[in-house]
Amino acid sequence: MTLFVEKEWLRNHYENVRVVDCRFHLQNKNEGKKQYEQDHLPNAVYFHLEDDLSGPVMEHGGRHPLPNLNELKEKLEAVGITNDTFVVAYDEATGPFATRFLWLMKYCGHEKVYVLNGGYSKWKEAGYEVDAKIPTFTKSSYNVHVQSELLASYEEVKQVSQYGGAVLLDSRESRRYEGKEEPIDRIAGHIPGAINAPWMDGVKEGVFLEAEQQKERFSALEPTHEIIVYCGSGVTATPNYAALKSAGFEKVKVYIGSYSDWVSYKDNPVEGSK
Repeated sequence: MTLFVEKEWLRNHYENVRVVDCRFHLQNKNEGKKQYEQDHLPNAVYFHLEDDLSGPVMEHGGRHPLPNLNELKEKLEAVGITNDTFVVAYDEATGPFATRFLWLMKYCGHEKVYVLNGGYSKWKEAGYEVDAKIPTFTKSSYNVHVQSELLASYEEVKQVSQYGGAVLLDSRESRRYEGKEEPIDRIAGHIPGAINAPWMDGVKEGVFLEAEQQKERFSALEPTHEIIVYCGSGVTATPNYAALKSAGFEKVKVYIGSYSDWVSYKDNPVEGSK
């Protein structure tokens, strides 16, 4: 099941699609919106990782917890998205912010949502149209239908870490997984029992690998196994969610709090720390 569309397809079907710009920079939280205001795909609306796709940070729940779904519903309605709208999300290139939006929409029960493969950079590189107009749409009605099977709770992850029953898949780069460095969280390492599949291995030159290549990445895993993907804060886990689904894996969940939530409980063990 592919969750990606190519730029050529989007260009040829544009009038039937609502496009969502998800560009964001973790080191400069306003940069993505500034880029959107400078130019974007025609009629694209903007969703901000922290203002729209995440909730407030608390003691537990990680650095990018789930947003309030009523507030997300209101945002979707404000930009005219209904349950039947065909939605394509993009970010600068490689996809973690667009795939965060995609996963969140899937969690809300939205079926027709995809990521633009290659993002803004490949679209513009091809010479396709961009503009700076901020579109307005008639307010719509949207109904959230939560798909709880797509979300792994902290309690579930703790159970799996201790007793098994599912595959814990760490999506961060290997040095962070191995505990050799940790630039953000209070302690280096990974959740005990997790295996490592860096999300960037599923991308080449800003484009997601095709389904057969994604299958090769995950060839050590059984397609029937339940897989829980996590990262540092529930953002870069989502490209692996999309890659696994494209590769034919059916039971894929995201631990949205991820490692930042896990280590917020100071008694939790980690593996690989110095």
